[in-house]
Amino acid sequence: MSEPVIYETRGRVALITLNRPEVRNAINADVATGIEASIDKLEGDDDIWVGIIRANTGDQERPVFSAGADLKAVSSGSAAAITTERGGFAGFVYRERRKPIIVAVDGLATAGGFEVVLAADLVVATTRSAFGLAEVKRNLLAMGGGLFRLPRTIGPAVAMDAILTGEPIPAQRAYDLGLISRLVQPGEATNEALRLAEQITAAAPLAVWASRRIARAAAYTDEDTLRAMTDKDLSTVTNSADTREGLQAFIEKRAPNWQGR
Repeated sequence: MSEPVIYETRGRVALITLNRPEVRNAINADVATGIEASIDKLEGDDDIWVGIIRANTGDQERPVFSAGADLKAVSSGSAAAITTERGGFAGFVYRERRKPIIVAVDGLATAGGFEVVLAADLVVATTRSAFGLAEVKRNLLAMGGGLFRLPRTIGPAVAMDAILTGEPIPAQRAYDLGLISRLVQPGEATNEALRLAEQITAAAPLAVWASRRIARAAAYTDEDTLRAMTDKDLSTVTNSADTREGLQAFIEKRAPNWQGR
Protein backbone atom coordinates (compact mmCIF):
# COMPACT_ATOMS: atom_id res chain seq x y z
CA MET A 1 0.00 0.00 0.00
CA SER A 2 1.43 3.38 -1.04
CA GLU A 3 1.92 6.22 1.39
CA PRO A 4 -0.98 8.73 1.33
CA VAL A 5 1.48 11.61 1.69
CA ILE A 6 5.04 11.50 0.33
CA TYR A 7 7.81 13.72 1.71
CA GLU A 8 11.05 14.26 -0.19
CA THR A 9 13.66 16.99 -0.50
CA ARG A 10 15.45 18.66 -3.36
CA GLY A 11 18.23 20.91 -2.18
CA ARG A 12 16.67 23.37 0.25
CA VAL A 13 13.13 22.58 -0.88
CA ALA A 14 10.69 20.01 0.57
CA LEU A 15 8.19 18.36 -1.77
CA ILE A 16 5.00 17.18 -0.07
CA THR A 17 2.81 15.08 -2.36
CA LEU A 18 -0.82 14.13 -1.79
CA ASN A 19 -0.93 10.55 -3.00
CA ARG A 20 -4.50 9.22 -3.19
CA PRO A 21 -5.27 9.69 -6.90
CA GLU A 22 -7.75 6.81 -6.88
CA VAL A 23 -10.10 8.90 -4.70
CA ARG A 24 -9.20 12.32 -6.16
CA ASN A 25 -6.81 12.95 -3.29
CA ALA A 26 -9.63 13.16 -0.78
CA ILE A 27 -8.38 13.96 2.70
CA ASN A 28 -8.85 11.28 5.35
CA ALA A 29 -7.14 10.74 8.70
CA ASP A 30 -3.99 9.30 7.10
CA VAL A 31 -3.61 12.30 4.81
CA ALA A 32 -4.17 14.77 7.65
CA THR A 33 -1.56 13.14 9.88
CA GLY A 34 0.78 12.74 6.90
CA ILE A 35 0.62 16.43 6.02
CA GLU A 36 1.15 17.43 9.64
CA ALA A 37 4.16 15.13 9.92
CA SER A 38 5.56 16.59 6.70
CA ILE A 39 5.22 20.15 8.00
CA ASP A 40 6.96 19.00 11.20
CA LYS A 41 9.90 17.74 9.10
CA LEU A 42 10.02 20.94 7.07
CA GLU A 43 9.94 23.19 10.11
CA GLY A 44 12.45 21.08 12.03
CA ASP A 45 15.09 20.80 9.30
CA ASP A 46 17.49 23.77 9.28
CA ASP A 47 18.62 22.86 5.76
CA ILE A 48 15.10 23.16 4.27
CA TRP A 49 13.82 26.68 3.72
CA VAL A 50 10.72 26.34 1.49
CA GLY A 51 7.99 23.72 1.03
CA ILE A 52 5.85 22.75 -1.97
CA ILE A 53 2.55 20.90 -1.69
CA ARG A 54 1.47 19.12 -4.86
CA ALA A 55 -0.76 16.19 -5.81
CA ASN A 56 -0.37 12.93 -7.67
CA THR A 57 -3.29 12.89 -10.13
CA GLY A 58 -2.32 9.55 -11.67
CA ASP A 59 -3.99 8.95 -15.01
CA GLN A 60 -7.11 10.99 -14.27
CA GLU A 61 -8.71 12.29 -17.45
CA ARG A 62 -9.79 15.39 -15.56
CA PRO A 63 -7.12 15.81 -12.89
CA VAL A 64 -8.06 16.76 -9.34
CA PHE A 65 -5.57 18.32 -6.94
CA SER A 66 -7.91 17.47 -4.08
CA ALA A 67 -11.65 16.99 -3.74
CA GLY A 68 -11.43 17.98 -0.07
CA ALA A 69 -12.65 15.92 2.85
CA ASP A 70 -13.19 12.23 2.26
CA LEU A 71 -17.00 12.17 2.48
CA LYS A 72 -16.97 8.45 3.23
CA ALA A 73 -14.99 9.24 6.38
CA VAL A 74 -17.36 12.09 7.21
CA SER A 75 -20.51 10.01 6.71
CA SER A 76 -19.09 7.15 8.79
CA GLY A 77 -18.63 9.45 11.77
CA SER A 78 -14.88 9.89 11.37
CA ALA A 79 -14.96 13.62 10.51
CA ALA A 80 -12.90 14.57 13.56
CA ALA A 81 -10.05 12.37 12.35
CA ILE A 82 -9.42 14.55 9.28
CA THR A 83 -8.33 17.40 11.55
CA THR A 84 -5.39 17.66 13.92
CA GLU A 85 -5.03 19.69 17.08
CA ARG A 86 -2.22 21.87 15.74
CA GLY A 87 -3.13 22.06 12.07
CA GLY A 88 -6.90 21.87 11.92
CA PHE A 89 -8.37 20.45 8.73
CA ALA A 90 -5.87 18.35 6.74
CA GLY A 91 -3.30 18.95 9.47
CA PHE A 92 -2.48 22.20 7.69
CA VAL A 93 -5.04 25.01 7.31
CA TYR A 94 -4.50 26.52 10.79
CA ARG A 95 -0.96 25.33 11.35
CA GLU A 96 1.45 27.94 12.72
CA ARG A 97 4.66 27.78 10.75
CA ARG A 98 7.70 29.83 9.87
CA LYS A 99 8.70 28.74 6.38
CA PRO A 100 6.79 29.59 3.18
CA ILE A 101 4.67 26.99 1.43
CA ILE A 102 3.99 27.02 -2.31
CA VAL A 103 1.08 24.96 -3.57
CA ALA A 104 1.34 23.52 -7.11
CA VAL A 105 -2.09 22.87 -8.62
CA ASP A 106 -2.74 21.05 -11.89
CA GLY A 107 -6.45 20.35 -11.91
CA LEU A 108 -9.48 20.98 -9.72
CA ALA A 109 -9.06 22.11 -6.11
CA THR A 110 -12.47 22.05 -4.50
CA ALA A 111 -14.00 22.23 -1.02
CA GLY A 112 -11.31 21.35 1.54
CA GLY A 113 -8.81 20.96 -1.28
CA PHE A 114 -9.27 24.63 -2.08
CA GLU A 115 -8.93 25.48 1.61
CA VAL A 116 -5.50 23.84 1.61
CA VAL A 117 -4.61 26.10 -1.34
CA LEU A 118 -5.87 29.19 0.47
CA ALA A 119 -3.79 28.35 3.56
CA ALA A 120 -0.56 28.27 1.53
CA ASP A 121 1.56 31.35 0.84
CA LEU A 122 1.92 31.16 -2.94
CA VAL A 123 -0.07 29.38 -5.65
CA VAL A 124 1.32 28.06 -8.92
CA ALA A 125 -1.43 26.64 -11.13
CA THR A 126 -1.98 25.40 -14.65
CA THR A 127 -4.52 26.69 -17.14
CA ARG A 128 -6.69 23.58 -16.67
CA SER A 129 -7.05 24.20 -12.94
CA ALA A 130 -10.13 25.52 -11.14
CA PHE A 131 -10.92 26.48 -7.55
CA GLY A 132 -14.19 26.19 -5.69
CA LEU A 133 -15.96 25.84 -2.35
CA ALA A 134 -18.65 23.30 -3.18
CA GLU A 135 -19.88 22.71 0.38
CA VAL A 136 -23.27 24.43 -0.08
CA LYS A 137 -24.12 21.81 -2.71
CA ARG A 138 -23.88 19.12 -0.01
CA ASN A 139 -25.43 21.08 2.88
CA LEU A 140 -22.00 21.51 4.46
CA LEU A 141 -19.94 24.51 5.55
CA ALA A 142 -16.39 25.31 4.48
CA MET A 143 -14.88 25.15 7.97
CA GLY A 144 -11.20 25.09 6.96
CA GLY A 145 -10.84 28.85 6.61
CA GLY A 146 -12.24 29.22 3.11
CA LEU A 147 -15.19 31.40 4.13
CA PHE A 148 -12.92 34.18 5.36
CA ARG A 149 -9.71 33.61 3.39
CA LEU A 150 -11.37 33.67 -0.03
CA PRO A 151 -12.96 37.14 0.47
CA ARG A 152 -9.63 38.47 1.74
CA THR A 153 -7.86 37.11 -1.31
CA ILE A 154 -10.17 37.99 -4.22
CA GLY A 155 -12.61 40.49 -2.69
CA PRO A 156 -16.03 40.02 -1.08
CA ALA A 157 -18.27 40.29 -4.14
CA VAL A 158 -16.57 37.65 -6.29
CA ALA A 159 -15.96 35.44 -3.26
CA MET A 160 -19.61 35.58 -2.21
CA ASP A 161 -20.64 34.48 -5.70
CA ALA A 162 -18.33 31.46 -5.51
CA ILE A 163 -19.27 30.62 -1.91
CA LEU A 164 -23.05 30.77 -2.35
CA THR A 165 -23.24 29.01 -5.73
CA GLY A 166 -20.51 26.44 -5.08
CA GLU A 167 -19.30 26.93 -8.66
CA PRO A 168 -15.53 26.78 -9.31
CA ILE A 169 -13.44 29.72 -10.48
CA PRO A 170 -11.47 28.95 -13.68
CA ALA A 171 -7.70 29.35 -13.57
CA GLN A 172 -7.43 32.44 -15.78
CA ARG A 173 -10.12 34.22 -13.76
CA ALA A 174 -8.37 33.19 -10.52
CA TYR A 175 -5.08 34.55 -11.86
CA ASP A 176 -6.69 37.84 -12.85
CA LEU A 177 -8.20 38.14 -9.34
CA GLY A 178 -4.83 37.63 -7.65
CA LEU A 179 -5.42 34.15 -6.25
CA ILE A 180 -2.71 32.55 -8.40
CA SER A 181 0.90 33.74 -8.28
CA ARG A 182 2.03 32.08 -11.51
CA LEU A 183 -0.07 30.53 -14.29
CA VAL A 184 1.53 27.87 -16.50
CA GLN A 185 0.64 25.20 -19.02
CA PRO A 186 -0.76 21.78 -17.97
CA GLY A 187 1.89 19.50 -16.51
CA GLU A 188 4.20 22.38 -15.55
CA ALA A 189 2.95 23.30 -12.06
CA THR A 190 5.61 21.41 -10.11
CA ASN A 191 8.47 22.60 -12.32
CA GLU A 192 7.37 26.22 -12.00
CA ALA A 193 6.89 25.85 -8.25
CA LEU A 194 10.45 24.53 -7.99
CA ARG A 195 11.72 27.51 -9.98
CA LEU A 196 9.84 29.85 -7.65
CA ALA A 197 11.21 28.02 -4.61
CA GLU A 198 14.76 28.33 -5.94
CA GLN A 199 14.28 32.08 -6.30
CA ILE A 200 13.07 32.29 -2.71
CA THR A 201 15.95 30.19 -1.37
CA ALA A 202 18.39 32.51 -3.13
CA ALA A 203 17.24 35.26 -0.76
CA ALA A 204 18.20 35.54 2.91
CA PRO A 205 16.02 33.02 4.82
CA LEU A 206 15.65 34.99 8.05
CA ALA A 207 14.40 38.00 6.08
CA VAL A 208 12.09 35.78 4.00
CA TRP A 209 10.53 34.15 7.06
CA ALA A 210 10.05 37.45 8.91
CA SER A 211 8.61 39.15 5.81
CA ARG A 212 6.18 36.29 5.29
CA ARG A 213 4.96 36.47 8.88
CA ILE A 214 4.31 40.22 8.76
CA ALA A 215 2.68 40.12 5.31
CA ARG A 216 0.28 37.36 6.38
CA ALA A 217 -0.58 39.18 9.62
CA ALA A 218 -1.39 42.37 7.68
CA ALA A 219 -4.82 41.04 6.68
CA TYR A 220 -6.14 40.92 10.23
CA THR A 221 -3.78 42.89 12.50
CA ASP A 222 -3.87 46.61 13.31
CA GLU A 223 -1.02 48.87 12.23
CA ASP A 224 0.41 49.45 15.71
CA THR A 225 0.75 45.70 16.26
CA LEU A 226 2.27 45.30 12.80
CA ARG A 227 4.81 48.03 13.52
CA ALA A 228 5.78 46.29 16.77
CA MET A 229 6.15 42.97 14.91
CA THR A 230 8.27 44.66 12.24
CA ASP A 231 10.54 46.32 14.81
CA LYS A 232 11.07 43.02 16.61
CA ASP A 233 11.81 41.09 13.43
CA LEU A 234 14.05 43.88 12.14
CA SER A 235 16.20 43.62 15.26
CA THR A 236 16.47 39.84 14.92
CA VAL A 237 17.34 39.98 11.23
CA THR A 238 19.83 42.86 11.35
CA ASN A 239 21.74 41.36 14.28
CA SER A 240 22.13 37.99 12.58
CA ALA A 241 25.22 36.41 11.03
CA ASP A 242 23.44 36.45 7.66
CA THR A 243 23.26 40.25 7.70
CA ARG A 244 27.00 40.45 8.24
CA GLU A 245 27.48 37.92 5.45
CA GLY A 246 25.22 39.90 3.12
CA LEU A 247 27.11 43.12 3.70
CA GLN A 248 30.49 41.40 3.27
CA ALA A 249 29.32 39.72 0.07
CA PHE A 250 28.22 43.11 -1.29
CA ILE A 251 31.60 44.63 -0.48
CA GLU A 252 33.42 41.68 -2.06
CA LYS A 253 31.08 41.66 -5.09
CA ARG A 254 30.11 37.99 -4.70
CA ALA A 255 26.96 35.97 -4.07
CA PRO A 256 26.16 35.66 -0.35
CA ASN A 257 26.33 32.30 1.40
CA TRP A 258 23.19 32.34 3.55
CA GLN A 259 23.09 30.10 6.63
CA GLY A 260 19.72 30.98 8.14
CA ARG A 261 21.17 32.31 11.38
